[in-house]
Amino acid sequence: MKQNKPRVRFNHQSVAKVNHLMKDLKLHTVCAEATCPNLGECFDSGTATFMILGSHCSRNCRFCDVTFGNMEAVDPAEPENLAEAVQKMGLKHVVITSVARDDLPDGGAEQFAKTIAAVRKLSPETTVEVLIPDFQGDKKSLDLVIAAKPEIINHNIETVARLSPKIRHRATYQRSLEILAYIKQQAPNIFTKSGLMLGLGEKEAEVSEAMDDCLNAQVDFLTIGQYLQPSKRHIKLEEYISMKQFGLYRQMGMKKGFKFVASSPQVRSSYKAHEALQAGVTKK
Repeated sequence: MKQNKPRVRFNHQSVAKVNHLMKDLKLHTVCAEATCPNLGECFDSGTATFMILGSHCSRNCRFCDVTFGNMEAVDPAEPENLAEAVQKMGLKHVVITSVARDDLPDGGAEQFAKTIAAVRKLSPETTVEVLIPDFQGDKKSLDLVIAAKPEIINHNIETVARLSPKIRHRATYQRSLEILAYIKQQAPNIFTKSGLMLGLGEKEAEVSEAMDDCLNAQVDFLTIGQYLQPSKRHIKLEEYISMKQFGLYRQMGMKKGFKFVASSPQVRSSYKAHEALQAGVTKK
């Protein structure tokens, strides 16, 4: 049975304050670029997700609201500007993500590493999570990010295996799993994380299988949220998943062995990110 569309709540004062700072420092938050429903809550809790390497993506995934094409020049001042924003906002936990930059030889990996280092320098107590693209599977690029030692490396599988070719541009389900497995092999002490969207026509058995695939890649944390169709040109929404079903998926994931599972309609990749880290540290 289809459910009502989940309500989106904003703390407008927090959002306006952060947006003003982002404009001054020529930065982007994925919270705003991808119209995340939790941006006010996350800002208030001391967490924010910054998007580096511009606001235009080299991929045109059918679920994503980020602008495709017309790639921007990499800003050499971006790492220091982002670190300054983290310091001014007094963040406890920062998530750094990016658009896909297939036009760059390293996919933008060096900019990730420089940004992590800049945050460490100005805000050594702030924990760092990165949400990375697949870098086209290039291990040298992955090694650059791993060597910067963020607390968490996140890479989303996005959906179940059957639906992945329909919604992802250039990325593949198997490559994403291989990336997650490689990160854990190279750096067992770095937490790994992945995420799924629901409402695209997936079956419960397929979600269960995706969880098993992530666990086989030694993924620590999992996020599960509701897909919301950004516009008519994006892939069609098939179903609003019930709160009960989201709860059942959380129970399923925890029972299977994830250290932390966030599962509800408004969950996005960086939602409850600091709580996930705390849970992981506790269960080490």
